[in-house]
Amino acid sequence: MENNAAIKIGKRTFVTAVVILAVLMLAAGILTQVVPAGSYDRVTVDGRSVVREGTYHTVERPDYPAWRWLTAPFEVLAGPDAATVIVIILFLLAVAGAFSLLECSGVIEALLARIVGRFAKQKYLLLAAVVFFFMLMGAVLGTFEENVALVPIMIALSYSLGWDSLLGLGMSMLASCFGFTAAITNPFSIAITQRLADLPPYSGAGFRILIFLFYYALLIFFLLRYARKIEKNPEKSLVHGEDGALREKYAAGAGTLSEKTPEELKKLNRALLLFGVFVLLVLVLIVLGYFLPGLSDVQLPVIGLLFLLGGFLSARAAGVPGKKRRQVFGASCAGIAPGILLILMAMSVKFIISAGGIMDTVLYHAAGAISKTSPFLAILLVYLLILLLELFVGSSSAKAFLVMPLIAPLSELVGVTRQTSVLAFCFGDGFSNMLYPTNPVLLICLGLTVVTYPKWIRWTWKLQLAALLAACIFLFIGVATHYGP
Repeated sequence: MENNAAIKIGKRTFVTAVVILAVLMLAAGILTQVVPAGSYDRVTVDGRSVVREGTYHTVERPDYPAWRWLTAPFEVLAGPDAATVIVIILFLLAVAGAFSLLECSGVIEALLARIVGRFAKQKYLLLAAVVFFFMLMGAVLGTFEENVALVPIMIALSYSLGWDSLLGLGMSMLASCFGFTAAITNPFSIAITQRLADLPPYSGAGFRILIFLFYYALLIFFLLRYARKIEKNPEKSLVHGEDGALREKYAAGAGTLSEKTPEELKKLNRALLLFGVFVLLVLVLIVLGYFLPGLSDVQLPVIGLLFLLGGFLSARAAGVPGKKRRQVFGASCAGIAPGILLILMAMSVKFIISAGGIMDTVLYHAAGAISKTSPFLAILLVYLLILLLELFVGSSSAKAFLVMPLIAPLSELVGVTRQTSVLAFCFGDGFSNMLYPTNPVLLICLGLTVVTYPKWIRWTWKLQLAALLAACIFLFIGVATHYGP
């Protein structure tokens, strides 16, 4: 066995992401110099700061010099989002370490051998089932970041089925993103925004179920079409040159099990069963988070800890010596470490905007534009506003507390129901999660693969455009039918 990490961020992927994020940081810094500073008064609701409508006022521009744009990634660690950033970083290290341990011990190999052996002749059905699982988890339970832990396994599964890393990301995190967006009872978007909009909890679910089914069909069509294309001609894969060796490795992996002794197979089966127990614990924790809202605050670090513990114990059960386990974990941390800088840079874009005092100014002028338009144009402006804010505020709940107290009553004044404005919030908040380079989850997912951000955009832009246009149509239907209550 080699000591190299199973997961590490490639130099090209890292450099590309750094350049893109540096440009966004520069743009955010320039905005703080040209946009007037302003602020809303705020009140505390359920422990969260909520803006008060009609209280916007200009303030003196904060003393925020340009040189601090460069130090923003490090200042994030001492800012209001410090705890979130640290949890994301530790989660990334835990996931990378767990997968490296599972890969070096042969557990991943054994898992894929069983799955491929069972579904080799039904792999399109398997793809559809996996996509439905991830979408349903997002739509009902609101899982997104938590699913990152399963991404390396889905990438390996994609290789084993003869596909590439893009399809692995597509049937896991892209599916999670679509499900989170086409929310049915998502507690982080639907529940919070409806409460802030004074709507009955989970009302209007019938229309949202239809939306969920549409986006499921759209994503399945996109993924199946791509899968068939690269099966006919592997060189059509956008990452053919980058993950060719990995695809060959996993495609041939199942055959190596026949070379193992009965004792080795017994250990692998024991390790696989043990890892399955930890995966089950993670799923139970995710479901419990839906019924126990307070659990969501610790869900991500606990999931990371469970996966890491499962990785260590499974590797031990498979017969990997303690020294080897520590070496593999250390190598995985070193391999994924560049991703920490990317996460800090991504989070610094919001930090720069907030430090410059212009977030509320953007919100104020957007709200003013919405109040002077027709219902159909108003709902588009709401959608675009959420898409814009998503660049700076990734958290769904944080964005809801920021904008919904203003948007819900304003939309109603121009003939848009509050339920439709909630739908616009979900669309704007969700699809961009796997589009914007300022989203740490997207950076983590790409960092776990050989896929660069430009190639990700090249692969998904048509799908994202179709999703955006469909969202506009659904919003127009909401306006035309006075979607309520």
